[in-house]
Amino acid sequence: MLDSDITQKLKSLAKDEAAFSELKALFEAKAEEANTYKEYLDLLESAVRNDYDSIIVTDMELDSPGPRIAYVNDGFEKMTGYSREEVVGKSPRILQGEKTDRKTLDRLRDNLNKGNSFFGQTVNYRKDGSEYINQWDIHPLTDKDGKITHWVSYQHDITERKRSEKKIMDSNADFDDLFEESKKSFVDLKEDGTVTDSNKAFRQMIGYENEELTGSKIWEFTPSNSVANVKAVFSEGLQDHIDQDKSFKIIFRRKNGMPVQAEIKLKKISVDGDKVLRATVSNASMRKNVLEILKKRNTGFEKIFDRKNDFTYGFNLGDDNLPSVRWISDGFEALTGYSRDECKGDDAFTKLIHTDDLEQVKEHYSKVKAGTSATITFRINTKDGEIKRVMDYSKANTESDGEFKGSFVAANKEDLKTV
Repeated sequence: MLDSDITQKLKSLAKDEAAFSELKALFEAKAEEANTYKEYLDLLESAVRNDYDSIIVTDMELDSPGPRIAYVNDGFEKMTGYSREEVVGKSPRILQGEKTDRKTLDRLRDNLNKGNSFFGQTVNYRKDGSEYINQWDIHPLTDKDGKITHWVSYQHDITERKRSEKKIMDSNADFDDLFEESKKSFVDLKEDGTVTDSNKAFRQMIGYENEELTGSKIWEFTPSNSVANVKAVFSEGLQDHIDQDKSFKIIFRRKNGMPVQAEIKLKKISVDGDKVLRATVSNASMRKNVLEILKKRNTGFEKIFDRKNDFTYGFNLGDDNLPSVRWISDGFEALTGYSRDECKGDDAFTKLIHTDDLEQVKEHYSKVKAGTSATITFRINTKDGEIKRVMDYSKANTESDGEFKGSFVAANKEDLKTV
């Protein structure tokens, strides 16, 4: 439905009633198309909101005055203080200032000129002039011919994490209090690889309690074919990694058997007078999964999501930690083969979940029930007997007390493979 001002403008431009009706129908179709694309973007944001604070899409122009902003999400507005209207068409350089690291910007430009992704961090400035440390994760968007048309930048405000890292070097502050707000996970180790402590984020990532981890070797929580490589870091290359601030890749084996791809950086610190190795663990699996989905789907900025492959839903959780669905959006039937009514109500949704994945799905929803937004990849059974792999992001629905909200995105097994 067009607003009255646009309707009146179209009527004044039309030569007769037939032309007006044609123009009105055309504009209404375009407005509906724009609303559809907005829904796609909202779903994309819900899928990555747990990992990123802000999303910016810019055109590919890198020469002065710089790339122009085509889109920012609500998270950008909250993080920077700028409204969407204030920044669209302008360069992200409006966020830069005196302490913005020129070397980092040069590396960013060099990578983008080569068509490469970029990961880095530097000081940025909000609208009110206050500083924050921005971490970028930038990737190209291409058209159907593989030509780069835009850049999408996922961003974190990591100011508090940096303060925590600095504070922990000079104090014996408690792990969980310092790092609860951090997106990263931490585990303390002896130089022989023995676990001495860990924070909640790390324990949640691999599914073990602190008592189960403490005293074990870090490689005991990796697949058997990875053990030798991890042992080699501690027996042969430990000092080299510490001195050169190098990271190494590792695949953890969760308690439920599922793999988690991660990267670890080691540094020596003092805790209660003892020298230990602090391992900063970055969970790369979810970021990789989202980016792989984007890579395979983006035949253009406006086609980031295929409506047939996703849906949102509202639900309650009972004692069994399984959803009792209250409402489901469009896209559900195309993905599952079931009508929406067939999967609403107590226990009806459970028929979708593959039996072998049921326990890990219960664990996923138990985290959501406890107030933590959570993401999981698992298999569903469609009505015609096909098995599909999906990614679900769920959290409390702030607009409805006691209800939760989830987003499903379909992905083939190869899209979400952990390497």
